[in-house]
Amino acid sequence: MDATDFIWMGTKIFFLVAILLQVVPIMVWVERRGSALMQNRLGPNRVGPLGLLQSLADVVKFMWKEDPIPGHVFGGYYLLAPLISLVPAFMTFAVIPFAAPIVLEGRVFTFQVADLNVGLIYVLSLASLGVYGIIMAGWASRNKYAMLGSLRSSSQMISYELAMGFAIVGIVMLFSSVKLGEIAAQQGTLFAWGLPRWGIFLQPLGFLIFLVTIFAETNRLPFDLPEGESELVAGYHLEYGSMKFAMFMMAEYLNMLTASGMLVTLYLGGFQLFPGLPSLLSWIQQWYPSEILRVLFEMGSFGVKVAFVMWVFVWVRWTLPRFRYDQLMELGWKVLLPLSLVNVLVTAFFINCGWI
Repeated sequence: MDATDFIWMGTKIFFLVAILLQVVPIMVWVERRGSALMQNRLGPNRVGPLGLLQSLADVVKFMWKEDPIPGHVFGGYYLLAPLISLVPAFMTFAVIPFAAPIVLEGRVFTFQVADLNVGLIYVLSLASLGVYGIIMAGWASRNKYAMLGSLRSSSQMISYELAMGFAIVGIVMLFSSVKLGEIAAQQGTLFAWGLPRWGIFLQPLGFLIFLVTIFAETNRLPFDLPEGESELVAGYHLEYGSMKFAMFMMAEYLNMLTASGMLVTLYLGGFQLFPGLPSLLSWIQQWYPSEILRVLFEMGSFGVKVAFVMWVFVWVRWTLPRFRYDQLMELGWKVLLPLSLVNVLVTAFFINCGWI
């Protein structure tokens, strides 16, 4: 790696970390204003215009709030649990591409921090590590409600990871790759009737299964049983406060962002432009023939898609009620898992017949 590659890698890491740190306070504000909009109330409106600085005020409060360690907890593990949840959440987004590579002066610049040839497996592996922080938090807290919440989280993630994995198998079969950049690039062609060959059109059932499972994997409503206030007080983070509690919340929102990025990359074309934008880009490039403009268009398209999926998380939270735990398990094992297996078999049949 020469100096140019080193500088480019540092720039990508800095850009990605800056984006990830900004997503959390922005999404907290969106959730508050979104819920207020749906419930016909104002939401935060005092700190800054439209309450935009309320999240900043919360950060200041978390940083300066008293942060005692309860005397009955297992100290080292208690302090380590939030970090174990947060670190994988920061690392998983590194392999998701937000624009196609660009060639400048004979050098290829990729727009993902780590262009791994096993990027899909990397994401699934790291995403599975987050549950260890939740289990450790419940155990180290030495609180029966926190322990029940962590057990719920582990069984929930195991149950829904199976269906998610089989849904992704259909995508891997179609595109013959686990490299996220290649999967996104192969979705840039069109069907004979002009529809883009995005994963959602090739795998509609797989898309629905993956969409449902990411709600369960991120512990979001209607699958937030590990944090069920009505029976677990607060769940696995019951004994946590101040910045330690904030780290758990940061991990949740970052996992939402990674899940949204994966959904966009696998099923919504990734960085591929929206229909109509390629013509606009070609028209503009007649006067400004630069590949950098194409990269900006792709990054904008990817950002809009991810923002929409993040809004769906908020939308569903204030639309659907929380499931009972037996309903959660039945949906995962008796509905989604069989459907995901059927999806794999149907995909294999279609590929064998040459229909897709």
